[in-house]
Amino acid sequence: MPKSQVRKKKVYTPPTDVRPTTTTSSSRKPSPVWLPITAVALIVVGIGWLVLYYLSEQEYPVMAWGYWNLAVGFGAMVASLALLSRWR
Repeated sequence: MPKSQVRKKKVYTPPTDVRPTTTTSSSRKPSPVWLPITAVALIVVGIGWLVLYYLSEQEYPVMAWGYWNLAVGFGAMVASLALLSRWR
């Protein structure tokens, strides 16, 4: 039985007008100095707020806010995570 012919396929190259532009890491700017400092400060403030709230038996930092003090403490820590996601 004769052997079938092997077809040679051309290597696919996408059209240049549709090809996505590649961003190199050298074109991206480094983060500003204030970004990690602010993020760490927000983490410390958030943890400090929660610790003060629990140790004072829910009288401090703001007694009128009640359980919203938890939202303030955790909100500060979430805000620091949002900042750290932009850090390069």
